[in-house]
Amino acid sequence: MKLLHSGKVRDVYADGDDLLLVASDRISVYDVVLPTPIPDKGKVLTRLSLWWFEQLADIAPNHVISGDDVPAEFAGRAIRCRRLDMLPVECIARGYLAGLGLSEYRAKGEVSGVPLPAGLVEGSRLPAPVFTPTTKAALGEHDEFVTLDEVRTQIGKDLADELRDLTLRIYSRGAEIAAERGIVVADTKLEFGRAPDGTVVLADEVLTPDSSRFWPLEQWEPGRTQFSFDKQLVRDWARGTGWDQTAPGPEIPEDVVALTRARYIEVYERITGTGW
Repeated sequence: MKLLHSGKVRDVYADGDDLLLVASDRISVYDVVLPTPIPDKGKVLTRLSLWWFEQLADIAPNHVISGDDVPAEFAGRAIRCRRLDMLPVECIARGYLAGLGLSEYRAKGEVSGVPLPAGLVEGSRLPAPVFTPTTKAALGEHDEFVTLDEVRTQIGKDLADELRDLTLRIYSRGAEIAAERGIVVADTKLEFGRAPDGTVVLADEVLTPDSSRFWPLEQWEPGRTQFSFDKQLVRDWARGTGWDQTAPGPEIPEDVVALTRARYIEVYERITGTGW
């Protein structure tokens, strides 16, 4: 095997004609990898992604070859994948207002060029899910919002529109399934690549606590910060430290690590109906 790329959370290895996508226990906030790992995080991300890829297979083909045929040292945290030509855009769907989308809305009344109604507050449900793409930032840099027209200019109108449509369909399916299990999917980030025949393929991770905001439906209340099953706990803690959001990040305290691990596991169990 040969290490091809080490990202914020995942490492990519070449293994013959295949790729191995290995999820570590690293955690990043504000596009900076923090020095403290979250135990079992990589396994949660891998198992949950594999579960979602199965639920979404009728909407978009995915890159999965196997979740079992991986080297022993990566068991439980690796996926054997097809090689793809990855597309240079982060595809984000938002059904609720939170995070950077909320900040963008407060500043401009829109997100990624999509105008939103006046009077929305933190946690508001949007009239309909919106496609709010961003750039793919290099490690240590920040993603930037781009408009659909800018994506069309970069990769072509037909492909950009296909990404928008797939992103919104996947988000809607995921949000519907999660809602049946008492989970709000506020937003999610997806990545796509192209197979050699030009087919658009869903890749990377899907609907995990690292790529999505998950809120308990029974506690959702617009106008305040929501209880979150994702890494928002670490974001909130980091913001309170006075850290300037540039590398290197601060060490995470043990209690924040334990709570974050528990939230990752709980949302996995609630969504899949499977005990950890």
